[in-house]
Amino acid sequence: MLSFNIGPLAIPTQLAILYLGLLCAWLTGWWLGRKRKADPEPILFRLLLLGFVVARLAFVIRYHDQYNGNWAGMLDIRDGGFNPLAGVLAALAGAGWYLWRKPVLRIPLAAGLATGAVISGLGFAILHAMLSSQQLPDLSVRNLQGEPVSLHDLRGRPMVINLWATWCPPCRREMPVLQAAQQANPDILFVFVNQGEGQQQVERFLQQQGLQLDNLLLDSGARLGQSVSSLSLPTTLFYDADGILRNNHLGELSAASLHHAMRTIAPAPVTTDTRPAPSHP
Repeated sequence: MLSFNIGPLAIPTQLAILYLGLLCAWLTGWWLGRKRKADPEPILFRLLLLGFVVARLAFVIRYHDQYNGNWAGMLDIRDGGFNPLAGVLAALAGAGWYLWRKPVLRIPLAAGLATGAVISGLGFAILHAMLSSQQLPDLSVRNLQGEPVSLHDLRGRPMVINLWATWCPPCRREMPVLQAAQQANPDILFVFVNQGEGQQQVERFLQQQGLQLDNLLLDSGARLGQSVSSLSLPTTLFYDADGILRNNHLGELSAASLHHAMRTIAPAPVTTDTRPAPSHP
């Protein structure tokens, strides 16, 4: 399951696991600290913020070439670009400082952090086990000529499948990034599976935007999104040559986050120039 919906809101499973870990950490710290009148909640949120900022900063530093001096892009966290290890190390360093400086909080804070880490770790381990065995769905969709195309027939080299629609603003914004990556990485198969729209609507959109995309397919019933348990758009799936899901990204991709995700399926280092191609007049 890549995401689940609460009313109109689609929540990525990874984010839900983090929320659950934070909730368990807070409840444990509050329970153990209430008798000591020592609530670790403010510190837990400071540590979360510290880890969040450092994780983003480390990611931006690693992929600074991809941002090409675009400060707005560096600050735009919607691309999901974070370095989890850097964030965890920063949070642990901050926790060590608080444990040393505030003895009254040592038991509730340490117990809360340990509980949150265990819950989150188990959640991510289960999610990884589920996704590592998930194969490319055996579905048949159609190309722009109306001919059936079996997704299984596309196996044989690393593959990036983008689920999108013309009415989706993040889909529209990330299309130039995906187009540039398709042109720069011929060893990786990029497949664009439109969800629930017709041929004329898709072709009109491509013409208006000046996009030239290969392997554009139509999934009129949005069955692929249902098969991978993702009802939010855009969703980008990264499969190895055997059709095994190795990574996924829900939401808008930047050149940096796309480059990072492609490293999990690329047989060789991916081309670093995945910046958007110049738009056509």
